[in-house]
Amino acid sequence: MPRSIIQSCKRVHFCTRREFLGRSTMAGLATMFPALHNDGLAAAGTSSLVIANRLPLRPRTYDLLPLGSIRPRGWLERQLRIQANGLSGHLGETWPDVGPNSGWLGGTGEAWERGPYYVDGLAALAWTLDDPALKAKAQPFLDWTLDHQRPDGMIGPSSSDDWWPPIVMLKALTQYQEATGDPRVIPVMDRYLRFQLSELPRRPLRDWARFRWQDEVLSVIWLYNRTGSPYLLRLAKLLHDQGYDWVARSSPFPYTQGVTAKFLQLNSNHGLSDQDLATHGVNNGQAIKAGPVWWMVSGSAADRDGALHMIAELNRYHGLPNGMFSCDEHLAGRDPSHGSELCTVVEYMFSLEQSLSITGQAALGDRLELLAFNALPGTFTDDMWAHQYDQEPNQVECSLHRKPWVSDGPESNLYGLSPNFGCCTANFSQGWPKFAASLWMRSSGHGPSRQEGLVATAYAPCEVNTTLGGRSVRVIEETEYPFRGNVRLSVHPEAPLAFPLRLRIPEWASGTLLSVNGRSLPLPQPGSFACIQRTWMPGDRVELSFPLLPRISRWYRDSIAVERGPLVFSYGMGEDWVKLRNQGLTADWEVFPSTPWNYALRIDPDAPEKSIQVTESEIGAAPFGREHAPVRMTVRARELDPWQAEDGAANPLPLSPVTSHEREATLTLIPYAAAKLRITAFPLCED
Repeated sequence: MPRSIIQSCKRVHFCTRREFLGRSTMAGLATMFPALHNDGLAAAGTSSLVIANRLPLRPRTYDLLPLGSIRPRGWLERQLRIQANGLSGHLGETWPDVGPNSGWLGGTGEAWERGPYYVDGLAALAWTLDDPALKAKAQPFLDWTLDHQRPDGMIGPSSSDDWWPPIVMLKALTQYQEATGDPRVIPVMDRYLRFQLSELPRRPLRDWARFRWQDEVLSVIWLYNRTGSPYLLRLAKLLHDQGYDWVARSSPFPYTQGVTAKFLQLNSNHGLSDQDLATHGVNNGQAIKAGPVWWMVSGSAADRDGALHMIAELNRYHGLPNGMFSCDEHLAGRDPSHGSELCTVVEYMFSLEQSLSITGQAALGDRLELLAFNALPGTFTDDMWAHQYDQEPNQVECSLHRKPWVSDGPESNLYGLSPNFGCCTANFSQGWPKFAASLWMRSSGHGPSRQEGLVATAYAPCEVNTTLGGRSVRVIEETEYPFRGNVRLSVHPEAPLAFPLRLRIPEWASGTLLSVNGRSLPLPQPGSFACIQRTWMPGDRVELSFPLLPRISRWYRDSIAVERGPLVFSYGMGEDWVKLRNQGLTADWEVFPSTPWNYALRIDPDAPEKSIQVTESEIGAAPFGREHAPVRMTVRARELDPWQAEDGAANPLPLSPVTSHEREATLTLIPYAAAKLRITAFPLCED
């Protein structure tokens, strides 16, 4: 795997249809204006509090903990440190779009979405790691936004009146306020949202904001829970009414085949028609939470179940083995040679985190882990100094080719600084830290018989510090999951304390063993939350043992993918890395195969564990790196000569089962993210 090259070089840029929306200039700075409208603002919560929904909002099933409540440990901390030492921590030093001249720092540089995107992820990373250097890099963006509100209440550079970029900045401000209690945030948000409520009737949501309204409703609800100002519920309804109706779009789901650029007529409408935006991958990733978010207002069962329904439809018609749906950058069908945009991965994860909190549906945690442990790390180099715009499950070459993308350009799957388009460069930082911040949630004390409790929604090594019923509680989670199946929890209330502890049991985890202080409990039900209700004593220990047996899943043209726990496995062919150009502190890379890749697997689909040998080893410095992959699988295969590549992309899979008379080979499969060139969906070979 190449390391970053510290050298300066001018950017060679390939413009896409979206770029004109991302460019703007600044005529001057917005003036400072004092925060007014102090009705109830002084009573807002502080950074240490978990604040539940106020009436008449429906309560979340599980409340998110304030940023900083969960600290990563073990391999997860190493992964976040890799991110901090890579592009996330140094992007402003090598990429002008978020550099010192950013419009979101008062300069004349890029003034649309990239500053907000960057600080949204950087702030999450900085306060999750409690890293002073990262906080110092995020703080100027936050300070400028808070200290330069316009006289009318608008936030952001004066060169833009688009509603979309402030939606992202509101996300950053809410998590920053939770972590720090900064008293500027709530008055600035209040003044901006009052301005927006007065302005929307004559200047309604359009383009990206119209399709991403649900992200702003989250911030509106966040502020309502702290101030109780009734106008915020009116604003939420107006945003919903002006926004695109994603729940209605999904019933029935209209896009049952991959769309094409010709079908979308991208050249004539600049990619901004309703059809273009409704099939846009990132919009769909963000929209997965639209139903649950609106359910908090509407109470409609269709809204509450909207996330699960939308995921099922996207998976049915566009699903890929890495947990994603195809979107390069519009919905592209089920061929695993099609890709998924990195922005979609991190936005999909954020939607799952929010939807799981709202609905408490365990299946959303399964999907979240699938993305976090496969698609997210699978689109970066091991050092996180370079990323792809599009990743493919069957990715046999990363080069300047035009196949198979629906509407993206030839840089789409290069590893680099900002291949194809820079939105992902600005936006990717939120993936890992927001996942870490969502590992644990609080079950609220709604109703006469319910107590506040803790909920493990996903698993990774960490420590959580919070309060339940006004008493401090610390839980230390020791695990090498997803590479191993054991999870050990050490519970430390400040004094004996009765509360429920809920643990998500994945759907695949039949036969999970659960014990408290060495005493076995009844087998928990897969696809649910196991609940342990007891008076917890300092030092109590809970142990989970998930059975990690190999299994197969079926995909495009009856192909198979190999899974173990939440990990998907791929054949990592030989990789030949060729530097295309230097990019300041990093570089852009093409990757070419150096070994054959066209194999069909010889696996018994009814008993895959009998056909697969599993080997475990130590987790290396780069948890998802190829060199020290902590889990490997050995399988039998035969080469399949008719299955070839064209213009850098694997041709469609032959329909399984297939016949091959080539000599049998033994393949080693490694975790999806460890293989930068890979085959993940295989033909099944008949004996």
